[in-house]
Amino acid sequence: METAIDIISAIKDRKSIRAFADKTIEKEKIHQLFEAARWSASSFNEQPWRFIYATKEHETQYNNILSTINEFNQSWAKNAPMLMVVVAKTEFSMNGKTNRHAWYDTGAAMANFATQATIADLFIHQMAGFSAEKAKETLNIPDGFEAVAAVAVGYQGDAAQLNETLRSKENAPRSRKELNEIVFEGQWH
Repeated sequence: METAIDIISAIKDRKSIRAFADKTIEKEKIHQLFEAARWSASSFNEQPWRFIYATKEHETQYNNILSTINEFNQSWAKNAPMLMVVVAKTEFSMNGKTNRHAWYDTGAAMANFATQATIADLFIHQMAGFSAEKAKETLNIPDGFEAVAAVAVGYQGDAAQLNETLRSKENAPRSRKELNEIVFEGQWH
């Protein structure tokens, strides 16, 4: 993908895929992903992110996470060798007050995770199409924490394994809004 301005390849090459290869992710790489997320910045260094993950080797846990994902996303996510639910702690530990930055900070941790994944030749696909309520119940998420997203992780597979609609999305060129649509100097205009 060509960017308007030169940026690091780990950001430029990041892509959300739906076609995953049937290849196990090495434990060392999994640990690198979480270590990258761990070092993300957060308000008051709260580090509100939590991750519940399972690989296909642990079928019951994997299927528990898969069951929280909507049917459309399950159709392709079931091929990823690793699934996870990203969770945000909604109150500050220091005073119990609402942390209105928790989702922002958790998203920043996922940006680190995604960048590290790209460096490791892995791909992730973050999904809003899941049930936060079912995740809370099925995955035993305690009060004070909210499920933010489901994520599929793995090596890129062959788009031919997807149905025609998903295959066309998989092969479509990536696009982004122009900078002048999202960046305003001084005030919104």
